[in-house]
This record gives sequence, C-alpha cells and structure tokens, in this order.
Amino acid sequence: MQTPSSANSVPWLTEHEDAAWRSFLALSRGMERAIDRQLQRDSELSSSEYHVLVPLSESQDGSLPSRELLRYLDWERSRLSHMLSRMEKRGMVCRKPSPQDARGLIVEITEHGRQVINGAAPSHLTMVREAFMDNLSTEEMQALVNMADKVIPRLENMNLI
Repeated sequence: MQTPSSANSVPWLTEHEDAAWRSFLALSRGMERAIDRQLQRDSELSSSEYHVLVPLSESQDGSLPSRELLRYLDWERSRLSHMLSRMEKRGMVCRKPSPQDARGLIVEITEHGRQVINGAAPSHLTMVREAFMDNLSTEEMQALVNMADKVIPRLENMNLI
C-alpha cells in the first residue's frame, strides 16, 4: 500500500494486515446486514428491537432497570429512550417507575413482546447457525473469541468503547 507523503510517520498496514482488516470489516458489516434483513423479513423486527427483547426475555421476571439495559446494550441513553418509545407503541415493552430509585425506570417485556421474541428467535438462530457457525470449526470459533478477548479490552483502555 502506498503511503501519502504527508503521513510518512504513520505505520501503514502491510498487505497481510490490510487483507485481515478489510476481511474483518466485510464480515462484520455483512453479518449485520444479514441479521437486519433476516429479522425484518421473518419477524418484522429491527435488530435493535431484537437486542432489547433478548435480555428482557432472559431476565428472571422479564424486567430490567433501564440503567442495566443501557449497560447491557452499550447504547447512548437517547437511543434507548427512542427505541423503548417505539417498542411501547408496538406493545412489546412497558416502562414503570423503579420502586428502589425515584429517578429510575424499570423496563418490562409484555406478553406480546414475549410472543414476538419467541417467534423471532428460532429463525434468527437458524440463520446465525447456517450463515456463520456451521462454516467455522471449533478452533476457528475459539480463535474468534480469543481475538475479541484481546481487542475489546484494548478499545476500552483507549476509551473508544
């Protein structure tokens, strides 16, 4: 890869590094698009709605404090607020005042929300398995986990996530 003359001090990616980086980006973007399309096609859900419903459906009583949901999703507060408003209108969740925190809210999955996630999960998991998991060996999956275990803490230390 050619380096611009004004940035000679920047350590440009080698051909091998560039191929790895571009492959990672293509895989990441491709899987995100596939997930979005599959959920919309099969369940009329956005991937964001699905990501909100999963932790709620997995919680013991179907509810989580909004702060905990925010941490789980790693979203900005405004994004979660907008998504919850949209999902409330669709009857998938409801928000209630927190009995422990006067300023906090509890987000609860509704019966309709449970039906939606229970209907969406099988075809979603089938797509994830067919498109991703079935193409990887156990060793390749572990290598992916190992890469994430190295890169994510680095991003956190750099205050990028």
